[in-house]
Amino acid sequence: MFKVYQKYLINNFLIKFFYISLIFLSLIFILNILEEISFVKNLDINIWYPYFLTLLNLPITIFEIFPFIFLLTTQFLFYELFKKQEIDLLKKNGLSNLKIIKVLFLSSIIMGIISVGIYYNLASKLKFHYLNLKNQLSNDNKYLAMVTDSGLWIKDEINQNTLIVKSSLIKGNILHKTIINEFSKDFTLVRTIQSEKIDIKNNNWEIYDPIVTIDNVSNKDLTMITLKTNFDEEKINSLFSNISTLNLINLFTLKKEYEAIGYSSDEILLQILKLFTVPLFYGILTILSSIIMFNYSRNRSLLFNVILGVIMSVLIYYMNFIFSSLANNGKLPITVSIFFPLFILSFISIIGLVNVNEK
Repeated sequence: MFKVYQKYLINNFLIKFFYISLIFLSLIFILNILEEISFVKNLDINIWYPYFLTLLNLPITIFEIFPFIFLLTTQFLFYELFKKQEIDLLKKNGLSNLKIIKVLFLSSIIMGIISVGIYYNLASKLKFHYLNLKNQLSNDNKYLAMVTDSGLWIKDEINQNTLIVKSSLIKGNILHKTIINEFSKDFTLVRTIQSEKIDIKNNNWEIYDPIVTIDNVSNKDLTMITLKTNFDEEKINSLFSNISTLNLINLFTLKKEYEAIGYSSDEILLQILKLFTVPLFYGILTILSSIIMFNYSRNRSLLFNVILGVIMSVLIYYMNFIFSSLANNGKLPITVSIFFPLFILSFISIIGLVNVNEK
């Protein structure tokens, strides 16, 4: 059973979290709706469609800023406790600063587990539908790239012909063991191209030692041919870069599929580790925010606390961004990029906890 002071702190923490999340939701909605209206302004669709798109994209966007909402929630909670002198009342009843922080820390951990286990899975599904609907409205709907157990598949339309590409392996800008079927606009097979090596550095694919089959007659005498497409290495990479549409199960499945075709799964592993460390990250930010509030004067204004929270959020965001970018570029091990920022924040928090009961 929860004690009275635990219920009081948790309830206040949840209420502050809800209101701050609502404020951020409103701001994000206003910014996103302008973007969606701009996207559909030349399309003949229902006037409410951009609002629907915005609502689909909101949950995953707010999930990405949850760490800073936790940080601000803790600040506002302590600001209110100090302002109403409730912190002194809690201390008179034998409650130490460490016990207060412990309650908030454990609450953040539990909320983090729920946010990843339930909220993120729902939000990623909505994000998938959001991108799918936008793809249907864009000119890119005739292009498709996906990874399955059998390899990399690409559908492309160019010069009124359709290309169906199946490759068993991709390494950098090279496709290995590839079969390309080219169909006319009435979906009649024009030719089939087989090759062990295709350079996709740009839109003009360089196909080495191709076997070209037309009307069941194969030609193996060509050294290289060039095939114009709408895809290059950069575009294929960008199609696979939006992993926020995948839940945890999908991430693990896609990781295996990427590894099976030789495609780098580093970004997926990075996302998986981020999700698994989310509860701990929320908890550490709550501790850090608590320590800062205990160490600053209680007479500070609300505006000061807001500015302080924003500055801290920006610094932590850029620290995580830099480490994630280094990991994606292969300049830093993925585990280091995830756990080193956590170690830095944890170390700062531990130092702050040493003397927090004296405040």
